[in-house]
Amino acid sequence: MDKTKITAESGKQKITIHLWFDKEAVEAAKLYTSIFNDSKITDTSIIRNTPSGDCDIVSFTLAGQSFMAISAGPLFKFNPSISFHVACKTKGEVDALWKKLSEGGTILMELGEYPFSEKYGWLQDRFGVSWQIIYAGDRIPKQKITPALMFVGNVCGHAEEAVKFYSTVFRNSKIYNILHYGKGEAPEREGTVKYASFALEGMEFGAMDSAHEHKFAFNEAISFIVHCDTQKEIDYYWGKLSAFPESEQCGWLKDKYGVSWQIVPTAMDEMMKTKDPQRMARVTEAFLKMKKFDIEALKRAYEGKK
Repeated sequence: MDKTKITAESGKQKITIHLWFDKEAVEAAKLYTSIFNDSKITDTSIIRNTPSGDCDIVSFTLAGQSFMAISAGPLFKFNPSISFHVACKTKGEVDALWKKLSEGGTILMELGEYPFSEKYGWLQDRFGVSWQIIYAGDRIPKQKITPALMFVGNVCGHAEEAVKFYSTVFRNSKIYNILHYGKGEAPEREGTVKYASFALEGMEFGAMDSAHEHKFAFNEAISFIVHCDTQKEIDYYWGKLSAFPESEQCGWLKDKYGVSWQIVPTAMDEMMKTKDPQRMARVTEAFLKMKKFDIEALKRAYEGKK
C-alpha cells in the first residue's frame, strides 16, 4: 500500500495524538506550543458533568502535527511505552529542547553521544510525557515528532507483527524498514525488533521490542484518534481494532497489543467546538452512553431532536 494521503476527506489530519492529563492539559499545551516552532493552540473547550467532573479539552499543533489533550483525572499515568522522537537539525536545537523539556522532569538516558547519534537523550517531562531528542543532521525527516511504541512484557516480541497488522488495517500505509536484534544482544531475543519505521495515513510511527524488565505497559494516557467521515468507516475501524470489549467506552477501544485508539466522527469535532452550553450538554450526555459512536444519534442530540 502506498502512503498517499495525509488527511481525511474533510481535510483534517486523519490521525491525531491524544494525551490524557489529570488537571494539566492546558498548562502542558501552552508549554509544548511555546517550545516547538510552527505550533499553536487551535481550540479550548470544557465538557461538563462527566464521570471525571468538568474536563478541559485543548486542541493544538506541534511542528505542524495535530495533538489533543484532556484533563480528566488521575486515572492513567504517562509512561515510556509510548514516547515521542524529536528529530533535530542541529546539536544546538537538541540542547535547547532538552533544557526546556527536562526542567522538573526525569532523565531516562543521559544526553550524550551514542552509536546511532552524535547527540541524543531520553527524558520524561514534568508531566510524565516521554521525549527522545535526537540530532539527525542532514537525515532530518519531514515529520519532526514521531510517536514510538515500545512493546514490553507480554507483548514483547510482537512489534513486527503489530506493524504489519496496522499496515493492513489502515489503507494508506507504508513500512519503511525493520531492523532486528542479532546474536549477543541479550536480554533482547535475536530476530525481534530493534527499531521499525512505518506510516499510517501519512503519520510516521516507530516501534521496538524491549525484553528488559519494565514496570509499565501501554495504557490510555496516550491514544490515537482516528477521524472518520462516515458510520461505515467507524464500523470498519472498530471491527478491525477492538480486541477487549471491556475497554470499549465513549469511542475508545484497545487493540490486541493494548494500544488505545479513539474512533471518532469528524462531525463530532465541530459539535464539541460549539460555545452553546445546551448543545454541548446534550452531545456529552449522548456520547457518555455510547461505546462505539453513532453519528446520527450524536447529530440528533446536537440539534435537540429525539
